[in-house]
Amino acid sequence: MATLQAVIFDVDGVLVDSYQAHYESWQLACLERGLEMTSDQFIATFGRTSREIIVDLWNSQVATPAAVAELEDRKEVLFRELLKQRFPLMEGAADLIAALHQAGFRLAVGSSGPPDNVHLVLDRLQRRACFHGIVTGVDVQRGKPDPQVFLIGAERAGVAPADCVVIEDAPVGVAAAHAAGMKCIALASTGRVRESLVAADLVVDSLRELGPERIARLLAPD
Repeated sequence: MATLQAVIFDVDGVLVDSYQAHYESWQLACLERGLEMTSDQFIATFGRTSREIIVDLWNSQVATPAAVAELEDRKEVLFRELLKQRFPLMEGAADLIAALHQAGFRLAVGSSGPPDNVHLVLDRLQRRACFHGIVTGVDVQRGKPDPQVFLIGAERAGVAPADCVVIEDAPVGVAAAHAAGMKCIALASTGRVRESLVAADLVVDSLRELGPERIARLLAPD
């Protein structure tokens, strides 16, 4: 590979099928505080940070920064407990990471999630040594669709944004990748339909549809 190229992975819905664990943990955290989140509201939150979600949905009921932080922390603790009980690793994720690493791609993670969530997934994947950069929600001030998370990922991987491909599952993530000047592959994972991801450069139903050659073709000059 003459020019360094990178693949930046989102985590939720890309490396782990965490849809159910996130939904259940929001429901449990809301129940404890007399709040409500509908399934439509939940689906609309994909790709955003928990603190952004809390402020947008319950600004009048969770009115102080301390209360926002408390609810955010509680929700994420519940999420990790559920994920540890049932860890649905995304089919093909470990094999794709290994193949890209072997082919010479730089790899990074660009997630809006808390560090503990991201590191739990990487530990279960057993592919941590393949990654050159890890970006989590504590590293960014602006959530997706802002490109900050992916620009930091490219910087940590040591690769120019134009030579990066992002793998995402949410429309806001696709928008963030394009705003960063990167190509984007969208994975139609749980809770997603292909029609919502048409802005991506490529839409797949499984990570097993991808490999180093196919991803490299996305980065080839037009």
